[in-house]
Amino acid sequence: MLIRRLPDTLVNQIAAGEVIERPAAAIKELVENSLDAGSRNIDVVMRDGGRSYISVTDDGCGMSVEGLGICIERHATSKLPSDDLVHIETLGFRGEALPSIGAVARLQITSREAGCEDAWSIKVEGGVLHDPQPAACNAGTRVEIRDLFFATPARLKFLKAARTEVSHAEDVLKRLAMAHPDVGFSLSDEKRTILRLPASSGDLFEVRLKRLSSVMAREFEENALPINAEREYLKLSGYIGLPTLNRGNAQHQYLFVNGRPVKDRLLQGAVRGAYQDFLARDRHPLLALFLELPSEMVDVNVHPAKTEVRFRDAALVRGLIVGACKHALAEAGHRASTSVGNAALGMLEAARARNEQGVIPPRPSTDYSWQSRPSVNYPSGRLSEAGMDYHAPLPGQSQSSLPGATEFAPQARNEQGSGLSEGSVSWNQSPGSFESMGSEGDNFDHQSHPLGAARAQFHENYIITQTADGIIVVDQHAAHERLVLEKMKAQMAEQGVKTQMLLLPEVVELDEDAAHRLVKRADELSELGLVLEGFGPGAVVVREVPAILGERANAAGLVTDLADELAELGETLALKERVERVLGTMACHGSVRSGRRLNGEEMNALLRQMEVTPHSGQCNHGRPTYIELKLADIEKLFSRR
Repeated sequence: MLIRRLPDTLVNQIAAGEVIERPAAAIKELVENSLDAGSRNIDVVMRDGGRSYISVTDDGCGMSVEGLGICIERHATSKLPSDDLVHIETLGFRGEALPSIGAVARLQITSREAGCEDAWSIKVEGGVLHDPQPAACNAGTRVEIRDLFFATPARLKFLKAARTEVSHAEDVLKRLAMAHPDVGFSLSDEKRTILRLPASSGDLFEVRLKRLSSVMAREFEENALPINAEREYLKLSGYIGLPTLNRGNAQHQYLFVNGRPVKDRLLQGAVRGAYQDFLARDRHPLLALFLELPSEMVDVNVHPAKTEVRFRDAALVRGLIVGACKHALAEAGHRASTSVGNAALGMLEAARARNEQGVIPPRPSTDYSWQSRPSVNYPSGRLSEAGMDYHAPLPGQSQSSLPGATEFAPQARNEQGSGLSEGSVSWNQSPGSFESMGSEGDNFDHQSHPLGAARAQFHENYIITQTADGIIVVDQHAAHERLVLEKMKAQMAEQGVKTQMLLLPEVVELDEDAAHRLVKRADELSELGLVLEGFGPGAVVVREVPAILGERANAAGLVTDLADELAELGETLALKERVERVLGTMACHGSVRSGRRLNGEEMNALLRQMEVTPHSGQCNHGRPTYIELKLADIEKLFSRR
């Protein structure tokens, strides 16, 4: 077989297959050219999902008639002043986009240089070049694409519905817009405006957050944590969302390197590493991170579409991202996202609307007894003793005896025997009972203790607290699970996890593979406070457990769950690299369970510890530990506002 040179038209069509896979890819290349030209406003128009027509108009520096004649040649670019492929400072530099588009579509470029009176236009149809012609155009450039892929009909078969193609183009524009908040962007189909993001000026952090909130979820601005960190030659900035503001996919994770939107596995893995202690495996945070580093420390020329990069020191980059994100999450303290309370209010509003329309839930068969009383004090005698016994701490429990408890900040006053505050109501039905914990008076310091004072426990799992301007509902199991985990982590970092020997070693039966996995990792598990050894095929014997789990530790349940964790982590991954996940499993077994009644002292102790513990706004699985409802919103529900 003879070796032959392919004709230029076929070469360009092959290149187009690598660079221009769909209308959104063509728009990306053209908008990047506009940004490199210093444009302040970029307008994109699509018809029929980009099949029949695409136009990108900017107010950049424009091109001369000589530049128009060269720009549609392969590998012709103004982005490389020298032949250096190491120091790349622009978005586009390969010189493939325009000739590739011209090879598979009808391309027309009209441009006028800034300060020049004449505008020129040039056409390329299916790789056939026409001579430049005088034209009318404002300063800048307008690129028009008609009949995309008419020269390669097979490519048309792979395009999706018009709405799908427009959504891909919208995503491209949003990513570029987030990196350039000083530039205005618009997308339309000549009938309606799909996206409009006006240019902003001012402090970079402020305008960037404003642009991010207009692109991402509306509540992102209220629940975003700023990132601003440096390490050696790296600089990382941007915003990350609170863990309780999450989604079922990673579509709202935006990563940029030197202003270039990228989809890099290393960066995505770093984000997972930073949030692995706060989110369930199928939930993903919202964030936008901007990494800046010298151009010679990153290779942006590893993919024709320039969506992937390669770092010279990948470990340094990953460490900076993980460290900066974890630091920001720790600084957030017990804060939970406002979206949690807003969602609760939304459900209450919907329920009220259904009731107003006559759609009232069926009355439960249980006869609830409600008793309203202005004030109750326990009289002397047996009734007084019974009431005080009920509100007293559980046997062996005190403020500091909750599993994982530490020294607490000052707590709300709980005067035993004071009964219900004036005008309160007591629900005395046993299942899911509602019990008041008394009044804390007007001297409670809400500013120092933002989670308020405990007022009641209902359904033996939820604590109601009163704050300065509303109420908070706390999930006692989720909250204490986080507290236990944070103490285990701190204890391990300082002196290792203390262990507690079981009076009677417990034998746990498992399948043979699970038992083998545990025995193989016995040394690593012992460093986490769990001492076990093999006990024949398909069984292990547990001799010591972490002391923080207390006397109620369920050794069998803990070992079974850890065996499942090890199966998922894989044999090649050291437990120390995933210590938070393993400790999280232990913490879940050592926390206050749902269905356990707590007295006022125990509830307030839990609240005070939450206020001084990092990440206490969400449990180890990413669920919120509390929901806050503002008094103004509650009054709206009752039409008081």
